Amino acid sequence: MTTPASNGPAANGPAANGPAANGPAINGAAADPLPEALHLVQGAAGAGFKLKILGGLGVRVLCPDFPPRMRTGQDIDFACLGGKTRRQVAEHLERAGCEPDKRFNNLNGDRQMYFTAPSGRPIDVMVDKLSMCHVLDFRPSFGSALGSSLPTLDPADLLLSKLQIFELNAKDAHDIFHLLSGVPVAKDSVRPSIDPDRFGSVVASDWGWWRTVTGSLKKLPDLLAAQPALVPPRPRYDALAQARQLLDVANTVPKGMKWKLRSNIGDKVRWYELPEEVDH
Repeated sequence: MTTPASNGPAANGPAANGPAANGPAINGAAADPLPEALHLVQGAAGAGFKLKILGGLGVRVLCPDFPPRMRTGQDIDFACLGGKTRRQVAEHLERAGCEPDKRFNNLNGDRQMYFTAPSGRPIDVMVDKLSMCHVLDFRPSFGSALGSSLPTLDPADLLLSKLQIFELNAKDAHDIFHLLSGVPVAKDSVRPSIDPDRFGSVVASDWGWWRTVTGSLKKLPDLLAAQPALVPPRPRYDALAQARQLLDVANTVPKGMKWKLRSNIGDKVRWYELPEEVDH
């Protein structure tokens, strides 16, 4: 993740005791960034603070039974809280052999930090918020029972980080379908789940969020019709049925006056940002 506020170990199966219960569900190949990400997250947890996996790696953690999406040179994306935790994360990564981009971190460290892992992989750390087409404040989910126990960002936030992309690309669609095929839409503080209350609170807070997320959910049937392989083998859940459930949440959750006033303007004014790549 290399945008100024952008897009990120695990389990033997999310349905039982949670993703970290039985160790990484990967083969440990040198080209695979997940073992390195897990090692760094587990080290942070052992030191008493939270570092969470974002993006495609986070999807892999929550959906370990599905074929992983891997690419050459894949980076590692993390999320952390600001203040004291941000400083602890930076110190932890440096102790683990990660090289900081000191200039970038000095200028942007309150919202994003950049490191190079011992493997040579880029590491992006989002602080408090993820800013892409919209701004996702992930601080509330860090304090939830489920958010505290997982090595990844809260599943609802991880899904929102994909659905908030106005121009979905192949990897985003892949990750959305995997999440909706592998993680239930349910309120559950024990097993990984997409909390409809958390989902609804984000789309109800801002009309732009609602507009993009519902638009992305409505695209899914056509995307699947064109690319049936987007649904992984042996899905646990019906992805399109879960998408319809989330659409219903988005459309029925109570909206505030600010949301309603912005809805009157509608598409006449652009409601999303197009993030640009940042050089480190």
